[in-house]
Amino acid sequence: MNRSNGSLIVHDGPPEVAAALAHLFVTEANAAIAARGRFSVSLAGGSTPKAAYALLAELPASRALDWRAIDVFFGDERCVGPDDEQSNYRMAKLALLDAVTIPAANVHRMHGEEEPALAAGAYRSTVLATLGPQPRLDLALLGMGPDGHTASLFPGTDPFTDDKLLVRAVYATSQAQWRLTLTPHVLNAARAVAFAVEGSAKASTLRAVREGTYEPSRYPAQSIAPSDGRLFWLVDRAAAGVSA
Repeated sequence: MNRSNGSLIVHDGPPEVAAALAHLFVTEANAAIAARGRFSVSLAGGSTPKAAYALLAELPASRALDWRAIDVFFGDERCVGPDDEQSNYRMAKLALLDAVTIPAANVHRMHGEEEPALAAGAYRSTVLATLGPQPRLDLALLGMGPDGHTASLFPGTDPFTDDKLLVRAVYATSQAQWRLTLTPHVLNAARAVAFAVEGSAKASTLRAVREGTYEPSRYPAQSIAPSDGRLFWLVDRAAAGVSA
């Protein structure tokens, strides 16, 4: 795979990263709907995306979107029920989806409450049925952990394992928990990918992912390099190692 570092955009702090993510969502949605009549996006979990979703819920430009033309997917999910406090779906629902006029049929959640392998297969079918045999998201939102994981692609395992399956069940040893995740095959086909990264705890990892040796099994975030799309790193000063 050709590696691309993408565009690094440094913001003052987490609130500014969240705002940039919210505005990117609106910009990409408007462009996709104007060009192709629909917009497909995969959402990420985490505190910065949560803040971005809350901002989206209030933005006039977001409220003006044709949410009937938007399909929402999830980059990953914990194997818990939709009402569990750990659920990425629950977080996105409370922060954003309940506040906008998106039809329920357009929200494609991962069924984490089901047996992991069966849930992965079912979500693969949902992705293919909605996006076609060569699924291409318009925008994939991602975070990155201090260990370099992204979505539910964790260090210690080749992130390209079963890549063509599009969705796979992953046992996260560090969390002692099963998870579901989109594979790099799906994420790298997106027209745009945006990482949101904040905090000094991630500074050394961010530098290694972007500038270090290519070791995707050590830093799974390195596996994300869109083949025919744009890659954005929306980071704060602390994560970028830049002093105020």
